[in-house]
Amino acid sequence: MRLIDADEVRANLTYEVAIPVVRAAMIALSKGETRQLLRSIMHFDDGRMFGVMPGAMGDTDVFGAKVLSVFPRNFEVGRPSHQGVVLLFDPVTGELACIAEARSITAIRTAAASAVATDALARPEARRLAVLGYGEQAATHVTAVSKVRSLERVTAWGRSLERAVAFARRMQAELGIEIRAVATAEEAVADADVICTVSAAAEPILKGAWVAPGTHVNLVGSSFAGPVEADDDLVVHSRFIADYREGVLKQGAEFLKAKEAGLIGDDHVVGEIGEVLNGTLPGRQSAEQVTVYKSLGHIVQDLASVQALLAIPPKR
Repeated sequence: MRLIDADEVRANLTYEVAIPVVRAAMIALSKGETRQLLRSIMHFDDGRMFGVMPGAMGDTDVFGAKVLSVFPRNFEVGRPSHQGVVLLFDPVTGELACIAEARSITAIRTAAASAVATDALARPEARRLAVLGYGEQAATHVTAVSKVRSLERVTAWGRSLERAVAFARRMQAELGIEIRAVATAEEAVADADVICTVSAAAEPILKGAWVAPGTHVNLVGSSFAGPVEADDDLVVHSRFIADYREGVLKQGAEFLKAKEAGLIGDDHVVGEIGEVLNGTLPGRQSAEQVTVYKSLGHIVQDLASVQALLAIPPKR
């Protein structure tokens, strides 16, 4: 059995590896070549959660699960909010083949998926990115999106301006891109071509009225029914595409809130990003259209990432 720790994940699951791996996994999901159940989440007080995500890459391919705890307040004291493992089983013998650290895989594969969606849905000339949030997913998203668009400027916003400034300085030094922290979310997205919401917000931090025509939005921070990062206006007036349609119909908080208000129906989720990638669903239909990619994350992204890591010999 192979053990893959966080250092090995970060060293080997680069975006050059992760982006094409996740892209292929999302196409396979939309073609019906993979299997997955909706995630099972146990809620505790104070926003704490325990989740299990089972799935398989196919009937004769690897299968497994991600087992994860989410403790949001850990971030306030410098501990990771997401902690767990990805378990990968051998499809021939049924043996446990690998245990991989899940936090780093989740951070990288989620951002890689948003980069894939951005590449497919954002205007080709998109150069300005806004990030709402300043945690680990904010850092991975700036890096990942920079792999699919030549970013000229990034604006960052979070509830603490001091932390947003520190984030901007660190990422600018790391990537060599102009990154500026601003005081309000509205200011951050004012002239953005691409917006990534990667917060732990329970109520909308992004309003449709602030989003310019032609913008692409990745809604990432809310991964279950409950917390909402964007208001109904953005959902209603966008071309709304899921990572996994069944998951978004049952657990996509922004979609569910607009549906409960009677503003949209299930057909508003026009399809999956994998369908756009394999050419069976139109993506962006005009330069002025606002597109939304709703990310819940799915287990086949994790399994495909661990498969890719297993193909790289461990350093001795």
